[in-house]
Amino acid sequence: MAEVDDAPGIILIGMVIIFGCMVVAVFASILQKLLKNAIDIKSENDLTI
Repeated sequence: MAEVDDAPGIILIGMVIIFGCMVVAVFASILQKLLKNAIDIKSENDLTI
């Protein structure tokens, strides 16, 4: 099984996974805001003549 010496590697892998999930969440949030702004602008433009 895992030795005590392997603990830093396991911790590092866990941190990389958590960091990757955070990056994906931030990217999704930014994309959501941009898409909402684009939809708002499009609906504004549809109402103008």
